[in-house]
Amino acid sequence: MREAMKEAELAAQYGEVPIGAVIVRDGEIIARGHNMREIWKDPTAHAELIAIREAARVLGGWRLTDCTLYVTLEPCPMCAGSIILSRVDHVVIGAMDAKGGAVGSVTNIVETDLFNHRPEVTTGVLAEECGIMLKEFFRGLRNKRK
Repeated sequence: MREAMKEAELAAQYGEVPIGAVIVRDGEIIARGHNMREIWKDPTAHAELIAIREAARVLGGWRLTDCTLYVTLEPCPMCAGSIILSRVDHVVIGAMDAKGGAVGSVTNIVETDLFNHRPEVTTGVLAEECGIMLKEFFRGLRNKRK
């Protein structure tokens, strides 16, 4: 999770919402991502999707079995769907997202028997630190507007 937090810090340096993700396989980070929506002008440029795309490229295929995704904020519905479709085995989440989370907060897309893949989910890993990073970022934005 600390590596995902480093990615989130990079996002913040670019003026992006500080969300970071890494994908690990066999104890090694194979992909990294952080939010790039503003820079790329792309609503799908979430940290998780960038990391998933990179992991698929590294592995040479779309099935990310035996992989763990670490992400600093609970995935949204789009990212939760991508986690299912890419067959990520385990998702480790920092802070939960009471307004847009799709892995337990608002809804739970990944922990259902309705789909053909169901990843294991661990929540609350460095949750306070991940949450503080987001709160400080948004506090800074509000102060700039004053």
